[in-house]
Amino acid sequence: MTASPHDGKDSSTGSADTSLRAVPDASSDPTPNPHATAEQVEAARSDTKLAQVLYHDWEAETYDDKWSISYDERCIDYARGRFDQAVSGQAGAQEALPYGRALELGCGTGFFLLNLMQAGVAEKGSVTDLSPGMVKVALRNAGHLNLDVDGRVADAETIPYEDNTFDLVVGHAVLHHIPDVEQSLREVLRVLKPGGRFVFAGEPTTVGNFYARWLGRLTWEATTRTTKLPFLSSWRKPQEELDESSRAAALEAIVDLHTFDPTDLENVAVSAGAVEVQARTEEFAAALLGWPVRTFEAAVPADKLGWNWAKFAFGSWKTLSWLDEKVLTHVVPRGYFYNVMITGVKSD
Repeated sequence: MTASPHDGKDSSTGSADTSLRAVPDASSDPTPNPHATAEQVEAARSDTKLAQVLYHDWEAETYDDKWSISYDERCIDYARGRFDQAVSGQAGAQEALPYGRALELGCGTGFFLLNLMQAGVAEKGSVTDLSPGMVKVALRNAGHLNLDVDGRVADAETIPYEDNTFDLVVGHAVLHHIPDVEQSLREVLRVLKPGGRFVFAGEPTTVGNFYARWLGRLTWEATTRTTKLPFLSSWRKPQEELDESSRAAALEAIVDLHTFDPTDLENVAVSAGAVEVQARTEEFAAALLGWPVRTFEAAVPADKLGWNWAKFAFGSWKTLSWLDEKVLTHVVPRGYFYNVMITGVKSD
């Protein structure tokens, strides 16, 4: 969930003439392309930013349903919990609430920022993403929630806002899509005001990504093979939907560029110029259940899974997350957890 190159800036540097930073009229943004052709997918194999656009435009209209994203108490609490955990122990982080203006980098459908705004973390927001489809959905979601949010199709490595614009920059599951993470963090620090903070959550660790991918593959194979049995045919999605999911998965393998060791990610942030840098990890037991559950949900018709399933999935995740936080985080090395989050501050 990164973004499309911003004309007028050399992406190899972290600075440029600020006269080029004015945000262009949103009408100049490209339109979404929700159905990539086989030829486009093939071309994307050698063009990572094209792959980002195609994959996330493809997913935009169904992304919230796919990942059970909502903008109610459940996800408001989840987003606020990630923010609070990321900044835990950071002097002044909670006292700064609410931040005046926040930017979400690689916003997707707006899940992180919009829920943080509803949780009182920020008053006004801006969203950017490489995918026109994602920006469109994020702004639509913000409109439905009556939140003060503007948006741009923009590259995470060349953020189209002036220096010292934002009090807070956030992102969820975005850094692993960005080719040059350190360059992007330099840009984040550039658009932050002195003393401003960034918080990125939901990034895959190297070890966590390994077991999550294998669990996902095994669950997909088991589900799609089992539902070929005649007495389970009603649990099988139409073949064209399964084929499209497989094509999307092929793109997903291209757009996921990085996994992170928590210490290495801290070092990248420090190298970019951040201070008060801190990485934390979460979801070990919760991920071991969560990935098979999410994959199963994607492999069967949605109408087969009702409220009882949703209650089981969410309740189990909460229970195992509690186990992770209260017990396993004290005995399991932090690099074995699935998600890493990082925060840092722009020096005064």
